[in-house]
Amino acid sequence: MTITNNVTRFLDARKVAYTAHELPAEKLGAVEAAQHIGVLPDQVFKTIVIVREKKKPVLVVIPGPHVVDLKLLAAFLGEKRVSLPTEREAEQLTGLQAGGISPLALINKGFQVVIDSAAQGYGQIYISGGQRGLDIQLPVADLAKLVNARFGNVSREE
Repeated sequence: MTITNNVTRFLDARKVAYTAHELPAEKLGAVEAAQHIGVLPDQVFKTIVIVREKKKPVLVVIPGPHVVDLKLLAAFLGEKRVSLPTEREAEQLTGLQAGGISPLALINKGFQVVIDSAAQGYGQIYISGGQRGLDIQLPVADLAKLVNARFGNVSREE
């Protein structure tokens, strides 16, 4: 039985083609998730919460083996500085568990979304389905449209 949650119901209601992939319920990194699904680690994207000064945090969607380049992101956003919150702070800011943070689960919550330009090299990518143990495979264009994202070169390999 496939997991059904607010994200899958939202995608169904919008008639977006996607595939849900169930994973172990413990917190997995994007690279580990890629191994379970059987795809390239660069095709599984993770959502990182980034804090700006005096504004709502930003959700940055980057390839699994990458890290957010804070300088590139700050320049892209027109900010002097941005910072990485602790895992616990990220959970408090989003209301979601680390490993399950997803821009699809936070639609209409006021978060700006930036997707690393590397995603544009793929027809489809995998992202968290809004809870641990669920990844969603969907077209990059659909994801960007649904979450009103902008693309930018905002990450680098670890």
